[in-house]
Amino acid sequence: LKFAVVQIDTARELEDPDFLTESYLNLARSNEKLCEFQKTISYCKTCLNMQGTTVSLQLNGQVSLSMGNAFLGLSIFQKALECFEKALRYAHNNDDKMLECRVCCSLGNFYTQIKDYEKALFFPCKAAELVNDYGKGWSLKYRAMSHYHMAVAYQKLGRLADAMDCCEESMKIALQHGDRPLQALCLLCFADIHRSRRDVQTAFPRYDSSMSIMTEIGNRLGLVQVLLGVTKCWMIQKELDKALESIEKAQELAEGLGNKLGLLKLHCLCERIYRTKEQQRELRDHVVKFHECVEEMELYCGMCGESIGEKNNQLQALPCSHFFHLKCLQTNGTRGCPNCRRLSVKPGYV
Repeated sequence: LKFAVVQIDTARELEDPDFLTESYLNLARSNEKLCEFQKTISYCKTCLNMQGTTVSLQLNGQVSLSMGNAFLGLSIFQKALECFEKALRYAHNNDDKMLECRVCCSLGNFYTQIKDYEKALFFPCKAAELVNDYGKGWSLKYRAMSHYHMAVAYQKLGRLADAMDCCEESMKIALQHGDRPLQALCLLCFADIHRSRRDVQTAFPRYDSSMSIMTEIGNRLGLVQVLLGVTKCWMIQKELDKALESIEKAQELAEGLGNKLGLLKLHCLCERIYRTKEQQRELRDHVVKFHECVEEMELYCGMCGESIGEKNNQLQALPCSHFFHLKCLQTNGTRGCPNCRRLSVKPGYV
């Protein structure tokens, strides 16, 4: 972050618009890593407004990707998907395979969050294919990144042996290159795999190690995910008060980040805990808050009205970036979006 600020000052002194555009992108990326998502979006918009420079045309895809990641961090799904589609279009138009690989990994994360696990696996597999076909001169981080996202999707699909293989491959590269952020994510994935096997005694130390690195590098969104996993472990052990303690810490972080999906998941867990404890007032409170989150994020299908992201479902995005159950689109055969009434005249990339 400090270097990005220095770079901006230097670019202004040199009166170099190309260098200044690149500086703002670096500042946006730095804030993205620190989970300062509103700042990331603001700096990305500054980049996109600096048109006319030769470098801006080359960087617009990367700017759109960073902005999409920030919108995803804020759980603003339609805008995130819109940005990823733009980034993918830039990648295709400029034959930029590295950018395409990075966008595919972000799309894997996107579809993991809204629980279309088939697409959550498809996109990182596509990224891994790009690495195999074009990545001989690339950094190994692209291979590690694609395998990590594949591992997450496999874990969600219950293919735990495949998840473990991919995560081990990603972790090996992360350790070789001293990539602390990726190490933290791999440790989280290992912990989730062990939790899926109901081996909480093995999961807990992995969560602790991941939490330690996430704290060190300032990945507060990662910390929310770790605390969600820890909460589920306590629930498996029927330690409900300890689960509520973890939820309280996660809620404070999620509120600070503006991560609405994290809050929705926490309300869902609280609902289950208070139902078990037979505490009706608290139960009702979290049911109401859960539905408020669903409405706010528009996490429901505009055709059948059922919620999206509650269970694994095949989804389909229209060119306007609104998404619906695939089965609803196939059944209704609509030519336009029921949410915004835009006509579906061309297929989207994603």
